[in-house]
Order: sequence, then structure tokens, then C-alpha cells
Amino acid sequence: MKNKQLLVAAVMTAFLGISCQEAKTGISSEMVTEIAKEVAKEMSMSEAPIKSIMSADEQANMTPDEIIGRLKKGNENFQSNNLTKRDHSEQRVEAMIGQYPQALVLSCVDSRVPVEDVFDLGIGDIFVARVAGNIENDDIVGSMEFATAVAGSKVIIVMGHTSCGAVYNAVDGTDAASLGMASLQKLLDEIKPVVIAEEGVEISSKNKPYVNKIITDNVHKTVADIRLKSPTMKSMEDSGKLKIVGAVYNMETGKVEFLK
Repeated sequence: MKNKQLLVAAVMTAFLGISCQEAKTGISSEMVTEIAKEVAKEMSMSEAPIKSIMSADEQANMTPDEIIGRLKKGNENFQSNNLTKRDHSEQRVEAMIGQYPQALVLSCVDSRVPVEDVFDLGIGDIFVARVAGNIENDDIVGSMEFATAVAGSKVIIVMGHTSCGAVYNAVDGTDAASLGMASLQKLLDEIKPVVIAEEGVEISSKNKPYVNKIITDNVHKTVADIRLKSPTMKSMEDSGKLKIVGAVYNMETGKVEFLK
């Protein structure tokens, strides 16, 4: 939008200047009008929504590092509220032929983390697996193996986020089982190994620095667990065909920080 406004301002300035000097220069206002039409045409083409989806060749020719670079750029677009325009109707129809996503993101189930928007992605661009606390289990790991070894994705991202309710409850030691939620208790128990007591540190969800540390440590744990549970993906990563990385999404800023 900003670029569009600048272009319009430039054309109007040129028009006014040429109108005043037309008699001296011989450049007519009609010529300026034609220039304005060309500018408008180029602007229209540049803002046309994307209709295609990720192709097999595009997927095959990208390296894991290039994909991560694209995701970082997409996140910059999200932060600046400059998401790519897409024709979802056209993309939906084209996607019926096949899918060639570049990556899989394991995210928390939290409704405030819109994964595709966070990375400025559309239909067919990415696999998304979601579970509270972004933990791994057999079904999640199996889905990752399908996404990578079968469907060709080259990056796995485990993405935690600030203000994570699952982590809050794990830190506070919530007894979900006593409330009749045994399955939720099993999920919280997956996070608890990283909730470690530190001398002089309050273990509480009210202690934001501590909670943020646990959110990051939980991501690292999930990444490590994925490598342990899937020899196939571990081998792909060792050979350079795949990267398994951690990240944390900041709800306040919209920024995704990729972890080392």
C-alpha cells in the first residue's frame, strides 16, 4: 500500500509539473496520462493474487536452508502486516492434483498461533501438526515421517510460543487427573521433565522469565525426542536432506525466533 501511494504521488507530481511546462517542453498531458496507465498496469500485475501452489520441481530444488530462509522472510511479511495475496479458490483446485509442501511445523494447538499466516504461506505450502504444548507422540512422529520420507518436505520445525497454557499448567503442577482428565495429565507429564528446580528461582507460571525458559527448553526436548524416535528422519538429517529445528513464536510481536 505504501509503494502504491508513492507511485500515485509521483505520477501526480509529474502531471502537474508537465502541465505547467507543456508550452516550453512540448511534452503533453496526454503523454503523462499514458505513463500513468503503464504504472497502473504494472501495479495491478504486481498485486495480482498468486494462483499456483508449490510444485514438485520447486520442492525438489530447494535446500533446507533455503526453505528456512523463505519462512523467515514470510514471518517478516506477517510482522509488517504485508501478507501475500492468494487466490484460494484457484489454489484449492490446483492442489487436488497433488501436494509438495516444503516443511512441516509442529505447533501448539493454541488458537492464537495461526501457523500459515505466521509464515505467510498458503494452500499446499506446508504441513501443520498441532497438539497442546507442541510435544511429540507416535502419531505426530509418524506424520512427520510421511511428510519428509514420503512427501518430500525438507524441514521440520517444532514451534513453541509465549503465553503457552500447557507449559503454565506443567510449571504449576496442575493435577488434571484428579479432575477426571487423565489424557491431559499424560500430556502435561511430557512437559514436566524440563520443569527443573533452580536455587533462588520461583517455579510458578507468574515467573515469566522462568516460564519462557521452560517454553524454550520444551522445544529443545521435543526436537531431541523426534530424533530419538525416528531413525529414518535422523538419518535424513545426518545426510543433509532434512533439518529438524526449534523455534518460539512471540505472541506480542509476531516474530518467530529460530533456536540454535
